[in-house]
Amino acid sequence: MASPFSDPAFYRNRYPVYAALRQRCPVAQVPMGGSSGNATVVTGYDQARVALAASELSKDTGAFFADRPSGRALHPALASTMLNSDPPDHTRLRRLVTRAFTPARVLQLRPAVRALAEELVGGWSPGDRVDLMEGLAVPLPVAVICQLLGVPAADRDSVRRWSSDLLATGDHERIDAASHALADYMTNLAAAKRKEPDEALLSALVAVRDEDGDRLSELELVSLAVLLLVAGHETTTAAIGNGVLALLQHPDQLALLHADPGRIPGAVDELLRYDAPVSIATWRWAPKDTAIGDAEVPAGSPVFVSPGAANRDPARFADPDRLDLGRHDARAHLAFGHGIHRCLGAPLAQAEIETVLLLLLERFPGVQLAVPADQLPWRHSRLVRGLEALPVRL
Repeated sequence: MASPFSDPAFYRNRYPVYAALRQRCPVAQVPMGGSSGNATVVTGYDQARVALAASELSKDTGAFFADRPSGRALHPALASTMLNSDPPDHTRLRRLVTRAFTPARVLQLRPAVRALAEELVGGWSPGDRVDLMEGLAVPLPVAVICQLLGVPAADRDSVRRWSSDLLATGDHERIDAASHALADYMTNLAAAKRKEPDEALLSALVAVRDEDGDRLSELELVSLAVLLLVAGHETTTAAIGNGVLALLQHPDQLALLHADPGRIPGAVDELLRYDAPVSIATWRWAPKDTAIGDAEVPAGSPVFVSPGAANRDPARFADPDRLDLGRHDARAHLAFGHGIHRCLGAPLAQAEIETVLLLLLERFPGVQLAVPADQLPWRHSRLVRGLEALPVRL
């Protein structure tokens, strides 16, 4: 049986595939293609919430592959990140970086986010045709997270390229090479921060490593830095593109924001629900037979939870395939995950998306798609649902 994720049409519009899987069973065994065998794919909302928070499921990929040689050449710092760890290691590592992404800290960052966005669109004029992804959705989150970490501006293009390569579904050689490039870069940058510390987050993590080596090893330091860098912009980039596209395809909903820009924060929740940037959450697996709802997950099975599918579950959201900025329960979306692994950068992502929408409303209220929507190129990634380009006429 072929994997439902192998059809190129899946990357253009994956929601019919998710709907069919959910109708068959919200927790189903699905072939993943190639030599990957079967995995458990969770598409129902209630079941996804259970799976995302289930302590019975492990995110420790090292333990999973201990007796299953993968033939991969990932850098060790990427093979086992905070995202691929269980408590107590996960708890310890997450505590070190949580304070950098609190709502209060993000509130302080908002002026800088706005200034970066204004700089990026500074040369745009009404009537121009621009690629919103290349010109704004990609460079803004990269600039924000690089500034937060202390990555020099001159290095951002390389960092962006390596990060994108890490998410290239199926291209193991490209992924593995990118993992070494990013890890080597962060190792060297941490060494530079050790010699000349600044006020950025990476310097703070270096200080934690040097003050108490038992709390943060060198490998953990590099792993955290790479994870924050990649997770800090890839999904936000996708969310900006998906959100703007959804509004351009629903002019009645866009008109609501024109009439009342104060609705933007609530609108972001509905946009994230409608077209989640994280289509399939990162790896989990069942160390023993585990129940998710009424379904039994066999021991040893990889488990892929789909926030994208869960957010379109008609058992949770009425008329889920309709974009409705007045939806009262949109905040229940799972785009940021759920449980102890919920995205710690959610407040920052929310701020960046809000900033972009408000800026576009103010500067270019008549923005339109420059090509038919069915001609837009989508990234070939199971994990992230996002556009490669979004040509618009300002």
